[in-house]
Amino acid sequence: MKTIAITGKKSCRIVDKRRPTAKEDYVVVKIHTAPLCTEYTDYRDGCTRAEFERGAESPDCLGHEAAGEVVEVAQPGKVKVGDRVVVMPGFWCGKCRFCLSGEYIHCQHPPDPLKVCGCEAGAAAYAEYCLKQDWLLLPIPEGMSYDHAAMACCGLGPAFNSTQKMAVNGHDTVLIAGTGPVGLGAVIAANYRGARVISLGRNAYRTELALKLGAEAVLDPQDPKTPAKILEMTGGEGASKSIETTGFHLYMDIVMKATRRRGHIAIVGEGGDYPLPISDGMIRTGLTLHGIWHWNLADAPDMMNMISRVGDKLDTLITHHYPLDKIEDAWKLQLTGRCGKVILHP
Repeated sequence: MKTIAITGKKSCRIVDKRRPTAKEDYVVVKIHTAPLCTEYTDYRDGCTRAEFERGAESPDCLGHEAAGEVVEVAQPGKVKVGDRVVVMPGFWCGKCRFCLSGEYIHCQHPPDPLKVCGCEAGAAAYAEYCLKQDWLLLPIPEGMSYDHAAMACCGLGPAFNSTQKMAVNGHDTVLIAGTGPVGLGAVIAANYRGARVISLGRNAYRTELALKLGAEAVLDPQDPKTPAKILEMTGGEGASKSIETTGFHLYMDIVMKATRRRGHIAIVGEGGDYPLPISDGMIRTGLTLHGIWHWNLADAPDMMNMISRVGDKLDTLITHHYPLDKIEDAWKLQLTGRCGKVILHP
Protein backbone atom coordinates (compact mmCIF):
# COMPACT_ATOMS: atom_id res chain seq x y z
CA MET A 1 0.00 0.00 0.00
CA LYS A 2 1.02 3.61 -0.40
CA THR A 3 1.84 5.80 2.60
CA ILE A 4 3.87 8.94 3.28
CA ALA A 5 7.38 9.52 4.60
CA ILE A 6 8.93 12.82 5.66
CA THR A 7 12.49 12.91 4.32
CA GLY A 8 13.69 16.32 5.51
CA LYS A 9 12.63 19.90 6.06
CA LYS A 10 9.74 20.56 3.67
CA SER A 11 10.50 17.29 1.92
CA CYS A 12 8.45 14.10 1.69
CA ARG A 13 7.73 11.18 -0.60
CA ILE A 14 5.26 8.36 -1.21
CA VAL A 15 6.52 4.95 -0.09
CA ASP A 16 5.18 1.43 -0.60
CA LYS A 17 4.69 -0.82 2.41
CA ARG A 18 2.96 -4.13 2.94
CA ARG A 19 -0.74 -3.78 3.64
CA PRO A 20 -1.54 -4.49 7.31
CA THR A 21 -3.44 -7.63 8.28
CA ALA A 22 -6.20 -8.06 10.85
CA LYS A 23 -5.52 -9.81 14.14
CA GLU A 24 -7.59 -10.24 17.30
CA ASP A 25 -9.84 -7.16 17.59
CA TYR A 26 -7.72 -5.14 15.15
CA VAL A 27 -9.41 -4.76 11.76
CA VAL A 28 -8.18 -3.30 8.48
CA VAL A 29 -9.90 -0.18 7.16
CA LYS A 30 -9.56 1.13 3.61
CA ILE A 31 -9.25 4.89 4.11
CA HIS A 32 -11.49 7.08 1.97
CA THR A 33 -11.05 10.36 3.89
CA ALA A 34 -8.11 11.49 6.03
CA PRO A 35 -8.47 15.05 7.40
CA LEU A 36 -5.17 16.87 7.81
CA CYS A 37 -4.31 18.14 11.28
CA THR A 38 -1.02 19.42 12.74
CA GLU A 39 1.33 17.07 10.89
CA TYR A 40 2.19 19.92 8.52
CA THR A 41 4.48 21.21 11.29
CA ASP A 42 6.41 17.93 11.09
CA TYR A 43 6.79 18.50 7.34
CA ARG A 44 7.92 22.07 8.03
CA ASP A 45 10.49 20.98 10.63
CA GLY A 46 11.66 17.87 8.81
CA CYS A 47 10.80 15.26 11.41
CA THR A 48 8.02 13.95 13.61
CA ARG A 49 7.84 13.84 17.38
CA ALA A 50 8.37 10.09 17.25
CA GLU A 51 11.54 10.58 15.23
CA PHE A 52 12.97 12.80 17.93
CA GLU A 53 12.40 9.93 20.36
CA ARG A 54 13.42 6.98 18.21
CA GLY A 55 15.80 8.41 15.66
CA ALA A 56 13.83 6.58 12.98
CA GLU A 57 13.22 7.76 9.43
CA SER A 58 9.64 9.00 9.22
CA PRO A 59 7.97 6.29 11.32
CA ASP A 60 4.43 5.09 10.70
CA CYS A 61 2.62 7.85 12.58
CA LEU A 62 1.50 10.50 10.08
CA GLY A 63 -2.22 11.15 10.40
CA HIS A 64 -4.54 10.28 13.28
CA GLU A 65 -8.10 10.77 11.98
CA ALA A 66 -9.96 9.11 9.13
CA ALA A 67 -13.12 7.57 7.75
CA GLY A 68 -13.37 4.53 5.53
CA GLU A 69 -14.60 1.00 4.90
CA VAL A 70 -13.80 -2.17 6.84
CA VAL A 71 -12.12 -4.63 4.45
CA GLU A 72 -10.73 -7.32 6.78
CA VAL A 73 -11.57 -8.72 10.21
CA ALA A 74 -9.88 -11.54 12.13
CA GLN A 75 -12.80 -12.58 14.32
CA PRO A 76 -16.46 -11.75 14.91
CA GLY A 77 -16.72 -8.43 16.71
CA LYS A 78 -18.26 -4.98 16.65
CA VAL A 79 -17.82 -4.43 12.90
CA LYS A 80 -17.94 -6.53 9.74
CA VAL A 81 -16.48 -6.29 6.26
CA GLY A 82 -18.25 -3.58 4.29
CA ASP A 83 -19.13 -1.36 7.27
CA ARG A 84 -18.55 2.37 6.78
CA VAL A 85 -16.80 3.74 9.85
CA VAL A 86 -15.10 6.72 11.45
CA VAL A 87 -11.58 5.83 12.61
CA MET A 88 -11.09 7.38 16.04
CA PRO A 89 -7.65 8.72 17.06
CA GLY A 90 -4.98 6.61 18.71
CA PHE A 91 -4.63 3.05 20.02
CA TRP A 92 -5.72 2.28 23.59
CA CYS A 93 -5.85 -0.66 25.98
CA GLY A 94 -9.65 -1.01 26.13
CA LYS A 95 -9.45 -2.30 29.70
CA CYS A 96 -8.64 0.58 32.05
CA ARG A 97 -11.17 2.84 33.81
CA PHE A 98 -10.79 5.50 31.15
CA CYS A 99 -11.35 3.19 28.18
CA LEU A 100 -14.28 1.45 29.84
CA SER A 101 -15.96 4.77 30.66
CA GLY A 102 -15.56 6.09 27.10
CA GLU A 103 -12.73 8.47 28.01
CA TYR A 104 -10.20 6.33 26.15
CA ILE A 105 -8.11 9.32 25.06
CA HIS A 106 -6.76 9.50 28.64
CA CYS A 107 -5.65 5.84 28.69
CA GLN A 108 -2.18 5.41 30.20
CA HIS A 109 -1.44 2.00 28.65
CA PRO A 110 -1.54 2.40 24.85
CA PRO A 111 -0.53 -0.73 22.93
CA ASP A 112 1.70 -0.86 19.86
CA PRO A 113 -0.63 -1.99 17.04
CA LEU A 114 2.22 -2.90 14.69
CA LYS A 115 3.76 -5.16 17.31
CA VAL A 116 0.42 -6.79 18.17
CA CYS A 117 -0.42 -7.47 14.51
CA GLY A 118 3.11 -8.13 13.29
CA CYS A 119 2.85 -5.47 10.58
CA GLU A 120 5.34 -2.92 9.26
CA ALA A 121 2.67 -0.27 8.68
CA GLY A 122 -0.94 0.48 9.54
CA ALA A 123 -0.82 2.95 12.42
CA ALA A 124 -0.98 6.07 10.22
CA ALA A 125 -4.03 7.62 8.55
CA TYR A 126 -2.16 9.23 5.64
CA ALA A 127 -2.16 5.90 3.84
CA GLU A 128 -4.41 3.65 1.79
CA TYR A 129 -5.16 1.31 4.71
CA CYS A 130 -4.91 1.38 8.49
CA LEU A 131 -5.36 -0.84 11.52
CA LYS A 132 -7.81 -0.01 14.29
CA GLN A 133 -9.39 -1.86 17.20
CA ASP A 134 -13.03 -2.53 16.35
CA TRP A 135 -14.34 -0.69 19.41
CA LEU A 136 -12.66 2.50 18.17
CA LEU A 137 -14.69 2.49 14.95
CA LEU A 138 -17.95 4.43 14.83
CA PRO A 139 -20.66 3.47 12.32
CA ILE A 140 -21.41 6.15 9.74
CA PRO A 141 -25.16 6.78 9.36
CA GLU A 142 -26.70 6.03 5.98
CA GLY A 143 -26.56 9.03 3.68
CA MET A 144 -23.67 10.73 5.50
CA SER A 145 -20.52 11.26 3.43
CA TYR A 146 -17.09 10.08 4.50
CA ASP A 147 -15.88 13.69 4.52
CA HIS A 148 -18.62 14.86 6.87
CA ALA A 149 -18.31 11.81 9.13
CA ALA A 150 -14.55 12.34 9.48
CA MET A 151 -15.25 15.71 11.14
CA ALA A 152 -16.18 13.68 14.25
CA CYS A 153 -12.44 13.58 14.95
CA CYS A 154 -10.43 16.82 15.22
CA GLY A 155 -12.68 18.91 12.97
CA LEU A 156 -15.52 19.01 15.50
CA GLY A 157 -14.35 16.73 18.32
CA PRO A 158 -12.61 19.18 20.70
CA ALA A 159 -15.32 21.81 20.15
CA PHE A 160 -18.11 19.27 20.61
CA ASN A 161 -16.67 18.14 23.95
CA SER A 162 -16.06 21.75 25.04
CA THR A 163 -19.68 22.70 24.44
CA GLN A 164 -20.84 19.48 26.14
CA LYS A 165 -18.69 20.00 29.25
CA MET A 166 -19.69 23.65 29.60
CA ALA A 167 -23.38 22.99 28.78
CA VAL A 168 -23.41 25.76 26.18
CA ASN A 169 -26.94 26.94 25.34
CA GLY A 170 -28.90 29.75 23.77
CA HIS A 171 -28.38 32.05 26.75
CA ASP A 172 -24.59 32.02 26.33
CA THR A 173 -22.14 34.29 24.59
CA VAL A 174 -19.17 32.09 23.67
CA LEU A 175 -15.74 33.62 23.05
CA ILE A 176 -13.66 31.45 20.71
CA ALA A 177 -9.93 32.18 20.61
CA GLY A 178 -8.50 31.27 17.23
CA THR A 179 -9.88 30.80 13.73
CA GLY A 180 -7.88 27.75 12.71
CA PRO A 181 -9.78 24.57 11.78
CA VAL A 182 -10.46 23.71 15.45
CA GLY A 183 -11.62 27.26 16.18
CA LEU A 184 -13.85 27.21 13.12
CA GLY A 185 -15.28 23.90 14.30
CA ALA A 186 -15.98 25.57 17.64
CA VAL A 187 -17.99 28.28 15.87
CA ILE A 188 -20.13 25.55 14.31
CA ALA A 189 -20.58 23.65 17.59
CA ALA A 190 -21.46 26.71 19.69
CA ASN A 191 -23.77 28.09 17.03
CA TYR A 192 -25.46 24.68 16.74
CA ARG A 193 -26.35 24.88 20.44
CA GLY A 194 -27.89 28.32 19.96
CA ALA A 195 -25.11 30.45 21.49
CA ARG A 196 -23.95 33.86 20.36
CA VAL A 197 -20.34 33.61 19.12
CA ILE A 198 -17.47 36.10 19.21
CA SER A 199 -14.15 34.97 17.73
CA LEU A 200 -10.55 36.13 18.01
CA GLY A 201 -8.32 35.93 14.95
CA ARG A 202 -6.08 37.79 12.50
CA ASN A 203 -6.08 35.59 9.39
CA ALA A 204 -8.28 37.37 6.81
CA TYR A 205 -9.17 34.16 4.95
CA ARG A 206 -10.28 32.40 8.13
CA THR A 207 -12.02 35.51 9.46
CA GLU A 208 -14.32 35.31 6.46
CA LEU A 209 -14.94 31.62 7.13
CA ALA A 210 -15.75 32.28 10.80
CA LEU A 211 -18.32 34.91 9.84
CA LYS A 212 -19.89 32.57 7.27
CA LEU A 213 -20.10 29.83 9.91
CA GLY A 214 -21.98 32.01 12.39
CA ALA A 215 -19.57 34.20 14.34
CA GLU A 216 -21.10 37.61 15.08
CA ALA A 217 -17.70 39.29 15.02
CA VAL A 218 -14.01 38.40 14.69
CA LEU A 219 -11.78 40.67 16.79
CA ASP A 220 -8.04 41.25 16.46
CA PRO A 221 -6.16 39.75 19.43
CA GLN A 222 -3.33 42.25 18.92
CA ASP A 223 -5.64 45.22 19.35
CA PRO A 224 -5.25 46.36 23.00
CA LYS A 225 -8.88 47.48 22.95
CA THR A 226 -10.21 43.97 22.20
CA PRO A 227 -10.91 42.91 25.84
CA ALA A 228 -12.84 46.17 26.37
CA LYS A 229 -14.76 45.59 23.14
CA ILE A 230 -15.83 42.16 24.34
CA LEU A 231 -16.99 43.59 27.66
CA GLU A 232 -18.93 46.27 25.80
CA MET A 233 -20.58 43.65 23.57
CA THR A 234 -21.64 41.64 26.63
CA GLY A 235 -23.10 44.37 28.82
CA GLY A 236 -19.91 44.75 30.84
CA GLU A 237 -19.87 41.14 32.08
CA GLY A 238 -17.78 39.25 29.52
CA ALA A 239 -18.40 35.99 27.70
CA SER A 240 -20.17 33.35 29.76
CA LYS A 241 -18.16 30.53 28.14
CA SER A 242 -14.85 30.59 26.25
CA ILE A 243 -12.94 28.09 24.12
CA GLU A 244 -9.18 28.63 23.66
CA THR A 245 -7.90 26.78 20.58
CA THR A 246 -4.50 28.34 19.82
CA GLY A 247 -2.15 27.62 22.70
CA PHE A 248 -0.76 31.18 22.42
CA HIS A 249 -0.39 33.38 25.51
CA LEU A 250 -1.82 36.43 23.75
CA TYR A 251 -5.13 34.68 23.14
CA MET A 252 -5.25 33.12 26.59
CA ASP A 253 -4.63 36.51 28.20
CA ILE A 254 -7.71 37.90 26.44
CA VAL A 255 -9.78 34.86 27.35
CA MET A 256 -8.89 35.28 31.02
CA LYS A 257 -9.75 39.00 30.92
CA ALA A 258 -12.91 38.71 28.85
CA THR A 259 -14.65 35.68 30.43
CA ARG A 260 -17.18 36.76 33.01
CA ARG A 261 -16.98 35.89 36.71
CA ARG A 262 -18.19 32.37 37.46
CA GLY A 263 -17.72 31.62 33.78
CA HIS A 264 -16.21 28.54 32.12
CA ILE A 265 -13.13 28.20 29.92
CA ALA A 266 -12.35 25.15 27.79
CA ILE A 267 -8.65 24.91 26.90
CA VAL A 268 -8.05 23.01 23.67
CA GLY A 269 -4.93 24.55 22.13
CA GLU A 270 -1.56 23.09 23.08
CA GLY A 271 1.30 25.57 23.31
CA GLY A 272 3.34 24.98 26.42
CA ASP A 273 2.96 26.47 29.89
CA TYR A 274 0.78 29.42 30.79
CA PRO A 275 1.37 31.42 34.01
CA LEU A 276 -2.06 31.10 35.61
CA PRO A 277 -2.90 33.89 38.08
CA ILE A 278 -4.43 31.82 40.86
CA SER A 279 -5.73 34.51 43.24
CA ASP A 280 -7.02 37.27 40.98
CA GLY A 281 -7.43 35.04 37.94
CA MET A 282 -9.16 32.03 39.49
CA ILE A 283 -10.22 32.29 43.13
CA ARG A 284 -11.71 35.79 43.06
CA THR A 285 -13.29 35.33 39.65
CA GLY A 286 -14.67 31.85 40.33
CA LEU A 287 -13.67 30.63 36.88
CA THR A 288 -13.86 26.94 35.97
CA LEU A 289 -11.20 25.58 33.59
CA HIS A 290 -11.73 22.46 31.48
CA GLY A 291 -8.82 20.68 29.83
CA ILE A 292 -10.27 19.27 26.59
CA TRP A 293 -8.57 16.74 24.33
CA HIS A 294 -11.26 14.60 22.76
CA TRP A 295 -14.80 13.41 23.56
CA ASN A 296 -16.53 10.50 25.28
CA LEU A 297 -17.52 7.57 23.05
CA ALA A 298 -20.90 7.41 24.77
CA ASP A 299 -21.74 10.72 23.08
CA ALA A 300 -21.33 9.28 19.57
CA PRO A 301 -25.07 9.46 18.76
CA ASP A 302 -25.11 13.16 19.70
CA MET A 303 -22.02 13.81 17.60
CA MET A 304 -23.48 12.10 14.54
CA ASN A 305 -26.76 13.93 15.03
CA MET A 306 -24.93 17.25 15.07
CA ILE A 307 -22.97 16.37 11.93
CA SER A 308 -26.17 15.43 10.12
CA ARG A 309 -27.74 18.80 11.02
CA VAL A 310 -24.80 21.07 10.12
CA GLY A 311 -23.81 19.52 6.80
CA ASP A 312 -23.89 22.78 4.84
CA LYS A 313 -21.53 24.38 7.35
CA LEU A 314 -19.14 21.44 7.06
CA ASP A 315 -18.99 22.12 3.33
CA THR A 316 -17.76 25.60 4.27
CA LEU A 317 -15.34 24.34 6.94
CA ILE A 318 -13.77 21.85 4.48
CA THR A 319 -12.08 24.08 1.92
CA HIS A 320 -9.65 21.84 0.02
CA HIS A 321 -9.31 18.21 -1.14
CA TYR A 322 -6.13 16.44 -2.27
CA PRO A 323 -5.15 12.93 -3.42
CA LEU A 324 -2.43 11.11 -1.50
CA ASP A 325 0.29 11.90 -4.03
CA LYS A 326 -0.37 15.64 -3.60
CA ILE A 327 0.26 15.65 0.16
CA GLU A 328 3.16 18.08 -0.24
CA ASP A 329 0.87 20.59 -1.96
CA ALA A 330 -1.63 20.16 0.88
CA TRP A 331 1.01 20.77 3.55
CA LYS A 332 2.32 23.83 1.71
CA LEU A 333 -1.22 25.20 1.63
CA GLN A 334 -1.63 24.62 5.37
CA LEU A 335 1.58 26.55 5.99
CA THR A 336 0.03 29.61 4.31
CA GLY A 337 -3.01 29.55 6.60
CA ARG A 338 -5.31 30.19 3.62
CA CYS A 339 -7.51 27.18 4.26
CA GLY A 340 -10.05 25.70 6.61
CA LYS A 341 -10.05 21.95 7.13
CA VAL A 342 -8.06 20.19 4.40
CA ILE A 343 -9.00 16.67 3.32
CA LEU A 344 -6.75 13.93 1.94
CA HIS A 345 -8.31 11.20 -0.25
CA PRO A 346 -5.96 8.19 -0.30
